[in-house]
Amino acid sequence: MGSNRIEELAAPAVPEANDFAELEGIGPRIHDILRDAGITTFAQLAATPVARIRQILANAEVKFPVSAPDTWPEQARLAAEFRWAELDQLKKTLKAGVRTGPPLER
Repeated sequence: MGSNRIEELAAPAVPEANDFAELEGIGPRIHDILRDAGITTFAQLAATPVARIRQILANAEVKFPVSAPDTWPEQARLAAEFRWAELDQLKKTLKAGVRTGPPLER
């Protein structure tokens, strides 16, 4: 009985998964593809190069139009830092992951 408790204490902490639907351009299918690739948190997505995200999508052989992932790491960084107002402002300048409005003032 004691060994199970030791195993629980020794188990590495798994970061809680985030809901990528909070980000503009990511729907349920892309959300699942990213998770299957091991990207489960905003911080992980923020640290993932766009080229790697494109490779993940290519490997998943997505059969539907996908939003451009160019802004996903930036959006994820804002979410990871709990900068929700800035994220909302950024999302207003995006359509399918592409900037359509003026750049944000920082």
